[in-house]
Amino acid sequence: MSIETDAAHTPGGLAQPSALGAARNLRGPLAFAIACFLIWGLAYGLLDVLNKHFQETLSISHADSAWLQIAYFGAYLLLSVPAGLLLNARGYKFGIVVGLGVAAFGALLFIPAAGARAFLPFVGSMFILAAGLCILETSADTYVNVLGDPAKAPQRLNLAQSFNALGVFFGPLIGGAVFFSPTTTQALGGATRSIQIVYGLIAVGIVLFALAVWRARLPETGLSDHGGETVDGASRPLSQQPHFIAGVITQALYLGAQVGIGAFFINLVTQNWQGLTSQEGAFMLSLGAIGYLVGRFAATALLLRIRPRALLTAYGVINVVLTLIVAAGIDKVSPIALIAVFFFMSTMFATIFALGTAGLGAATKKASSFMVMAIGGGVLLPWPMGKLSDLYGAHVAFLLPAACFAVVAWYGWKGAGLGRTEAV
Repeated sequence: MSIETDAAHTPGGLAQPSALGAARNLRGPLAFAIACFLIWGLAYGLLDVLNKHFQETLSISHADSAWLQIAYFGAYLLLSVPAGLLLNARGYKFGIVVGLGVAAFGALLFIPAAGARAFLPFVGSMFILAAGLCILETSADTYVNVLGDPAKAPQRLNLAQSFNALGVFFGPLIGGAVFFSPTTTQALGGATRSIQIVYGLIAVGIVLFALAVWRARLPETGLSDHGGETVDGASRPLSQQPHFIAGVITQALYLGAQVGIGAFFINLVTQNWQGLTSQEGAFMLSLGAIGYLVGRFAATALLLRIRPRALLTAYGVINVVLTLIVAAGIDKVSPIALIAVFFFMSTMFATIFALGTAGLGAATKKASSFMVMAIGGGVLLPWPMGKLSDLYGAHVAFLLPAACFAVVAWYGWKGAGLGRTEAV
């Protein structure tokens, strides 16, 4: 793969552009990388609506419906390290294109899965779709992280994740309007046909974007390749980087909380808001996504004035309080508190990612693949939350996310500084 920059190449094969030329050259690559975030945001936003949709149309329990989330995030758990190896071997552009191609194939598999009218084929299709998104996210997250000044990596990732939140916002809107609207479903030819049309269009859109990326000129490095820096602790292996290890664990628990919250959001709001329908619950999920979106842009601005660790600690503590209110099962109050949780979740993934991979030098790509693998933590909470929901009501299940947010608050307070001698 060619490396397109305006600079001479170093003996190690990495481009070292001038500051002015690099800033100009990085705008296009950064835009392509950020666009990837919108794609997996849309896929994830639809996932939580499908969870409730299959409970109703296929008559499955809350715990069984969680297998969609387990398939989705299980793909991240299993494939993030191989995706990181692919990224190291072939580069960012190749990884992004391969991820898009596999995701498009997974979306197309929803067409025969819907025709089978059984839950298991959907679980398999979701796994393939998520496998592509895993490769895509490993490539794009890492690319955004290194594509510029390392000190501004948390801001870049929060900006990119804002577009992810935009996709998450549109997912429930589309799903609620199509899957929970008898009129729309009938106009599209029934429940089976509506799923086939939605995911068929997604596949076409992904393929077109993949072609655009393939034709684009994407440099293999940004203003500074993290492998060329002399940074705190960079000479130590990852197994001896406690802030990184704590970051991976925290990221896994955070994703478990985020996924569990999304999976049972509609169940919670319909059980704790008398007369609310599933379609209205899906639209309320979009309100949460708006908070998530606004929170991402707000965090990007706040990080200009507030240290990332301080912001992460504050948001973690606030979400512990909010999820305890949700777990109390108060009519109308718990649903409103749950919507507010999304605003304070907004910065967590990007900030944990940036703090956990900071100061790792040449190990940044490898560390990033492990941090993306932590997204597989999404498999941790859906099933136990579904079981608690079946037995005691959806509100009780939200005690588990509260515990996860306590760990997030600890990581901002103490964990991100473990083993570091420089100020972070």
